[in-house]
Amino acid sequence: MTDAPTLHTDRLILRPHRIADYPACRALWADAQVVRHVGGMPLDAQAVWFRLLRYAGMWSLLGYGMWAIEDRTSGAFLGECGLLSAERGLPELEGVPEAGWVLGSRAWGKGMASEAMEAVLRWADAHVDAPSLRCIIAPDHGASIRVAEKLGFVALVDRMLGDTPMRVFDRPRRSPSASRAGGDRPRP
Repeated sequence: MTDAPTLHTDRLILRPHRIADYPACRALWADAQVVRHVGGMPLDAQAVWFRLLRYAGMWSLLGYGMWAIEDRTSGAFLGECGLLSAERGLPELEGVPEAGWVLGSRAWGKGMASEAMEAVLRWADAHVDAPSLRCIIAPDHGASIRVAEKLGFVALVDRMLGDTPMRVFDRPRRSPSASRAGGDRPRP
């Protein structure tokens, strides 16, 4: 069994999810503005509960998964980010870890998604045996596309996921030494 490591950035702590995160996760995934580009529909309590259990399962079975994003100063839950295997039926995602991030609106526009995902990608480059990482983003979600491009993802192909258009992005694995430049900062 693999547990999620805790990662630190200047402003954030990326840590394993806890059962105590359930109310904050419910609020995050119930927010229509948050899910507008991530599935389009708010999630009910059971779907969020299963999501939390799935996060633990990914770490246990795959050796990677999602982290809770916490504000280093206040301890507030800001969102989630990490790597997943979602078996979406898209050939471009088969056998390749998928990167993902979702933050509550109070964290939008502050560079927190980029900061969190930079730490995730450094970790992944050093610990995940995959030639690249991929992510999917709705083509009209400019903010997430800008985050992906800043992180080194490039558009690969447009696909339909059910009735929803998605753009698949790819980021080749980098050498761990290159990823360590500006790496995780030790906790003060």
